[in-house]
Amino acid sequence: MTPTGPIFPDRLVSHLQAWLGAWPAEEAVHIVGWPGRAEPGWDGRVYPLAGVGDGNGVVLSVPPAVAEAVTGAARKAKAGSVEALAARLPALVGRRGDNFGRGVFRWSTDPSPLPDAGEWVEPSDPRLPDWLAPFNGPVLVAWDGDGRYAAGVGRKRHDDFGQELAVATATAQRGKGLARRLVAQAARRVLDEGAVPTYLHAPDNVGSARVADAAGFPDRGCSVYGLPAAS
Repeated sequence: MTPTGPIFPDRLVSHLQAWLGAWPAEEAVHIVGWPGRAEPGWDGRVYPLAGVGDGNGVVLSVPPAVAEAVTGAARKAKAGSVEALAARLPALVGRRGDNFGRGVFRWSTDPSPLPDAGEWVEPSDPRLPDWLAPFNGPVLVAWDGDGRYAAGVGRKRHDDFGQELAVATATAQRGKGLARRLVAQAARRVLDEGAVPTYLHAPDNVGSARVADAAGFPDRGCSVYGLPAAS
């Protein structure tokens, strides 16, 4: 294929090769049977399908046991389209009834120079909301004037090369720019550790898209694909 998508930095290529099992895509829908899809992920749960597309093609990573069946279905899909394959994927990977979803895939090598807004604490800190508990490493938190949680960022450390950032702000603290400052601050730490920070969100999540833009994570037209985690 003739490359038409964005240029991926070396750290991101290393991350995608470690996370998906291959990069870049060698065809419109490139199926990879990857042992990591059958093993516990960043939070101890199994994610049986993951994919990333860059405008040239899509790498879809599935457990090795179902790779042949998924490859056969992909070859029959209309014009090699992921969308044409979407309805069949959950059943093919043993997750009938789940929804195959697409999101926006972003990364940054130059976070916005916003001022720091938080401090790093362990995810077991009793002051934190439950959503930060599963993260596999310190989380970044901003506190309000009374020392209560205002906003936070967790890092999904998928491998040595890539860390996915997730952010949430308490309802009463929204509109103050905390999320974008925390995301930029967390991204700087990830880069300092030798990895690349990624940021994923639903295509219709306008608020999350604005945070990403402001923090230095531009939308380069790339997509992420997946299923919910298995318990």
